[in-house]
Amino acid sequence: MKKLTSALLISLVLTGYAHSADKHYLTLQDTADSMQLLPPPPAFDSVAFLADKAAYEQGKYLRNTPRGEIAYSDADSTADNVTKNFSKPFGFDIDAKNTPATYELISTMKEDAGDYATKSAKEKYNRIRPFAFFHEPTCRPEDESKLAKNGSYPSGHTAIGWSIALVLAEINPQRQNEILKRGFELGQSRVICGYHWQSDVDAARVVSSAVVARLHSNPQFVSQLEKAKEEISKMQSANK
Repeated sequence: MKKLTSALLISLVLTGYAHSADKHYLTLQDTADSMQLLPPPPAFDSVAFLADKAAYEQGKYLRNTPRGEIAYSDADSTADNVTKNFSKPFGFDIDAKNTPATYELISTMKEDAGDYATKSAKEKYNRIRPFAFFHEPTCRPEDESKLAKNGSYPSGHTAIGWSIALVLAEINPQRQNEILKRGFELGQSRVICGYHWQSDVDAARVVSSAVVARLHSNPQFVSQLEKAKEEISKMQSANK
C-alpha cells in the first residue's frame, strides 16, 4: 500500500481528517474524484438552496425526539460506533471480537469514502455548514469548532455510512433492506444535527457508491470481503 506524502498528511491533520496510513484500501489518486463526479453545491439564490433550508428547519424539530438521539449517536464515525450502529440491521454484532474479518473490512474501507472521496470537492467549494450559516447550535455542540473549519459539501459521515451499508448488504443480502435503510438514516442524521445540508448528503451517496465500485477492483479489499462473507455464512449456519 502506498504511503501518504508528507504534504498530504499535513493537510489532512490541519483539516481534522487525518487517519492512520494503513487504514485505507485505496490511495487518494485511486479514489473517485468528487470534483469530477459532482456539480457545484446549490447557489444561495437557487430553488435547490430553498429546499436545503427547508430540510434544515425540519431537522431542527426532530432534535428533541428519539430520532434526534439517534442523530447524536450517529455523529460518532469511529469504527467501533459505526459498526455498532449497523449491528442490529445486519443481524449480528459487528465488532473486533465477534466478527473480526467483517470489522477489519469496515474499519479499513470507511475513510476511502469518508475522507478520500469527498476531499477535492470539500476543499474546492469549502461550503459553509448550516449551523454556521444560521449562527445556531447543532445537536452535538462538541463537534462544532472542528467541523466549522471543514467544508460541508459533500458529507463525509454520509459517505462512510452509505458505503458501509452497500458492502454489508452484499455480505448479508438477506438483510439488505434493513441495512440500506440504516445507511440512509446515517446521512439524514447529519441534516437533523445541522451539520450538513440535504444536498451535501445526497451528493455523498453518489461519491460513496463510486468508491464501493472502485473497491471491488482492489485485490486486498476483495480478499477481505470474501473472508467477511465466509465469516458471516458460518455464523448463519450455526444459528440455523
